[in-house]
Amino acid sequence: MASMVAYFSKMQVDKLILIMLKSTAISLEIFFLTLIFALPLALLICMGRMSRLKVVSKITSIFLLVIRGTPLMLQLIFVYFAPPYIFGVGMGRFTAAIVAMVINYACYFAEIYRGGIQAVPVGQYEASSVLGFTRSQTFFRIVLPQVIKKIVPAMGNEVITLVKDTALVQVLGVAELFHVAKTQSGRLVSVLPLFIAGVIYFILNWVVSRTFDIVEKKLDYYK
Repeated sequence: MASMVAYFSKMQVDKLILIMLKSTAISLEIFFLTLIFALPLALLICMGRMSRLKVVSKITSIFLLVIRGTPLMLQLIFVYFAPPYIFGVGMGRFTAAIVAMVINYACYFAEIYRGGIQAVPVGQYEASSVLGFTRSQTFFRIVLPQVIKKIVPAMGNEVITLVKDTALVQVLGVAELFHVAKTQSGRLVSVLPLFIAGVIYFILNWVVSRTFDIVEKKLDYYK
């Protein structure tokens, strides 16, 4: 690290770090927007997948298979370039990146939700019915707390992956952290920007990991 920094003055290094931090803000914006929209969308997809209507369940299953069976990078390219040819109207690079990321992660979250819901014993539904609970009361008061407890580890893994997958939006030219790191690395003919990007990604993932560890401990009372 010292040898890399030695080629630059303190002012150059400070300027580089500032540029990297600005691009980190873009990566964080992508991260949070994806979570905000993907989490509720995943619930809708999960409901469709578990629907008693076979047509709805089948269509949702096929949709999940397509999204989970193709690379996220390909989906990013498709969402940005396909609409102008199909509908005659396109969308901005950043908007297309968010749409593709949300759809992709909503599908993965939906399957995690489904696994958590199906892990709750059927007897608990029957017992709540005997006690006079409505379906909504059963879900929100009895099932949901247990589901959250069960899916926290899997959700943690997906959210950590999301932090790293924000780098894929560079394929659309969005100036997020990794895109800027590569650009600066080429301009300065140095691996220092890539090293800084790696450190930032590590810190972000450490924060996410610690957050989920805390949440998991808070939910320990659900045995």
